[in-house]
This record gives sequence, structure tokens and C-alpha cells, in this order.
Amino acid sequence: MTAGEQAEGPYVVGIDTSTQSTKALVVDVATGRVVASGQAPHTVTTGAGRESDPRQWWGALLSALEQCGPFARQAAAVSVGGQQHGLVTLDTDGEPVRPALLWNDVRSAPQARELVERQGGPAWWAERTGSVPGSSFTVTKWAWLAEHEPEAAKAAAAVRLPHDYLTERLTGEGTTDRGDVSGTGWWAAGPETYDEEILGLVGLDAAKLPRVVGPGEVAGTVRGDALPFARGTLVAAGTGDNAAAALGLGLRPGTPV
Repeated sequence: MTAGEQAEGPYVVGIDTSTQSTKALVVDVATGRVVASGQAPHTVTTGAGRESDPRQWWGALLSALEQCGPFARQAAAVSVGGQQHGLVTLDTDGEPVRPALLWNDVRSAPQARELVERQGGPAWWAERTGSVPGSSFTVTKWAWLAEHEPEAAKAAAAVRLPHDYLTERLTGEGTTDRGDVSGTGWWAAGPETYDEEILGLVGLDAAKLPRVVGPGEVAGTVRGDALPFARGTLVAAGTGDNAAAALGLGLRPGTPV
């Protein structure tokens, strides 16, 4: 915010945790003006396997918010969106079991083909989940992990998507949203619930998955004073970057993109 400009408030914070960096914007709700921003990078492994340590996302979030000065701590609400499909596995203490398998990790291509062929073909999956899983989908990454790193899969007490991990660090509660969960491959599009048949197919207990929060619900509140927001700040569920981009562009059904 430049000199001479006066904020009307309240402030909200939007956070995007993408593949290679985390960005934060503090926005004045009354005017739509961006009053502060920050960005910090991540590292990603190279090759067919693309992985990142989720803890560096948290460090990048803190760094990006620090660049926003005092404005983030004055925010009334915050929401985290980000890269989709990635597989984050957490132990009983909420710590990563292993680095996250990112959306562009293609090692699960054989598992994707097998799942589609074993379970009714592309039409079955499209009808059941709204899409046909490929190597980018979370369900195929879990199948790859269970096959190639069974001890890691066994040690996973919770399974999250990338933006869910950061939301949980803020609130202490495991939540996700309908937009991002629709890209996992285990969300039933019709009844809007976790698909127990698909979860059984890949050996994943639904109890390890987060609560799905509706678009008008609050995911939780900031749980501690040591965090970059005031205790009790409202936290929304956020969503995946593709859905967030469509919303930000004001797209309507039938709009060409």
C-alpha cells in the first residue's frame, strides 16, 4: 500500500502454495486493493519422481507472510489454495512420513492404467468420480506408494493434499474442500462422499482422510499466538489452483477458456 492510501478494512489473506513457490496477498475487502504481498521458493526433485518436503512449504508460507509486514496479523480471515493432486502422508504426530509426491510425478502411470482397466474402464471412472485418473491423480500415487514403499504407506496415519497440509498447520484440524478432493480419484461426484469401493481397491482407510468442508463453511480458526495470524482468525477451506483460477477469472458455465 502506497503512502497516502488509507485502508478501509477488514483485511483477508490469500495464500497460494504452488509447485515452486508460496505466495501471499493481503487484500482490503472494502476496496479490493492489495495492501501487502510476499513470495518464497520451494525446491522440487528432478526426473520422473517429483517430490517436495511439505515442511518447506510451511517455511515458505512463514517467509511470505513476514514480507507482508504487520498486515497479515491484522487479517480477519485467511484461505490457502495451491497445487492439486499431490500426496502428503503424515504420521501420528502430524509429521511427513516422506516427501510429498507432486502432481507432476509420473511414476504412477502403470498404477493408473491398472486401476482404470481393473475397475470398469474409463467410462466407469468418469461416471463414478467425474474424471479418469492418470498418473497425476492422488489415488494412483497412493497405489504406487503402497506397491513400492509399503512401510511408508503403513506408517501414514493421515493422507492430505498440499493445501490441506498448510490449513491443518494453521487450525490443527484435518480438512479439505470439494474442489481439490474432486481431483483425488476417490471422491464420488454424485453423492459427494468418499468412494469406499475405490478406497478398498487401493487399500486406503477413509478414516485417514480429511473432513470435506463446504464452500460456505469455516475450516477452523488459527490455533496459536506463535503463528503469523492472531489466535482465532477464521480459516477457510481453500481449494485447488485450477478451481481458484476459474473463480478469480469470474468464469461462468459455457465461458470459453
